[in-house]
Amino acid sequence: MSVGTVTAGARLKKPSWKDPRLVVGILLVLASMAGVISLLGAADQTMEAYAARESIAVGEQLTEDKLHRVKVRLGDLEQRYLTPEAGLAGGLVAVQRIGKDQLVPRDSLGEPDLLDRKPVAVTIDEVLPGQAVAGSRVDVWVALPDARNGFSPPTLLLPGAEIAQITAGSTALGSARSTVVLVLVSDSQMPQLLGAQANKAKISVVWNPGGPSR
Repeated sequence: MSVGTVTAGARLKKPSWKDPRLVVGILLVLASMAGVISLLGAADQTMEAYAARESIAVGEQLTEDKLHRVKVRLGDLEQRYLTPEAGLAGGLVAVQRIGKDQLVPRDSLGEPDLLDRKPVAVTIDEVLPGQAVAGSRVDVWVALPDARNGFSPPTLLLPGAEIAQITAGSTALGSARSTVVLVLVSDSQMPQLLGAQANKAKISVVWNPGGPSR
């Protein structure tokens, strides 16, 4: 047998389980598979959370029929949102507006006596721009009646008030249709607005794209 034949036979020799290179190779394959399985498991770590079926206005009581369940990945943010696992306590109301299909933040809920803003209906005759919708901000101007059966110059009563809801008001024969705007009013501002309404003041609502005043 020649030296070349011996060398070729050595190269074609079946590897032994005692070969450290084979053991290392198997360990590397197993480690790679474990890493892939771990990544797939982490990517599928979804959970159920509550989202609003329709928009929920400030002051509206929250019940399960107004919510639906969605699969989301919250991770470390889980404690910030309402989940079926944690449950929904009774008697809670929205202290912030919750949009349709929006996840429900825990800090948007509270007891009714914690509400610092309450919706007040303001009836206007002017047409609001399309941007003035629930959740947007408006300025409320008031012109009080004067001694000459007219009105005094308007003053800004509520800067950057949030709209809770807009609905079409009733219309009298031959008159233009009015609009009822529910604006959120703080307790400190409430007497001025209610006083203006009681004194038959002319109230105007102007869309405020800048939002609430700082």
